[in-house]
Amino acid sequence: MSNPFSLEGKIALVTGASYGIGFAIASGMAAAGAKIVFNDIKQELVDKGIAAYKEAGIDATGYVCDVTNEDQVNEMVKKIEAEIGVIDILVNNAGIIKRIPMIEMTAAEFRQVIDVDLNAPFIVSKAVIPSMIKKGHGKIINICSMMSELGRETVSAYAAAKGGLKMLTRNICSEYGEYNIQCNGIGPGYIETPQTAPLRERQPDGSRHPFDSFIVAKTPAARWLKPEELAGPAVFLASDASDAVNGHILYVDGGILAYIGKQPK
Repeated sequence: MSNPFSLEGKIALVTGASYGIGFAIASGMAAAGAKIVFNDIKQELVDKGIAAYKEAGIDATGYVCDVTNEDQVNEMVKKIEAEIGVIDILVNNAGIIKRIPMIEMTAAEFRQVIDVDLNAPFIVSKAVIPSMIKKGHGKIINICSMMSELGRETVSAYAAAKGGLKMLTRNICSEYGEYNIQCNGIGPGYIETPQTAPLRERQPDGSRHPFDSFIVAKTPAARWLKPEELAGPAVFLASDASDAVNGHILYVDGGILAYIGKQPK
């Protein structure tokens, strides 16, 4: 084994990877040698993703697919197998969050978050596992969250889904580990993305945004993390180097979960 971290010859499907965390993870896997396929829910998002990968020098293939729709997922996986090859690595990255106080959230809104963040990883994993069994190996990486461990106001649906995804990760390990399939999770901390940019902007008086101050104070690293910092952990969990790692959630959070926080002055 000359380089156990190499992904040469491997096909990686990263869901919802037109931009953001999924794009960063897919780019890291491409640098390690993987062939990247991804999906998004609309053609314009797929086109945007393909353009971004091309600009980065990555030859990626995109598919329009709603990962909450089992028929669409099964059709996408069949197309990938026919056009590219059997999927070696699956990253269940697609997700949404609705920040609504629990007593103000409708059951339909709660179900939508559960559908995208928990049911979809079940559906996509279920679609790729049979061919992984036939091939004799496979890697599944679920993008969990610190909310797989912690609660916080306004994210009841998201926390419920990510807590469930942690246990789905462990159960896939339990059911399919004997087939040389490893299923692990990554729990990102607070990441610098366009979506979080408003929370990191300096206030008119030059002070930090209150949420920015909160995150920096709660993180031993004393900063937000960059999307590309998730690439190394993802490559490790996708590679032969992690063949003995199964059912584990790797928290890439700058130390938040290990830290009780600073004593008030």
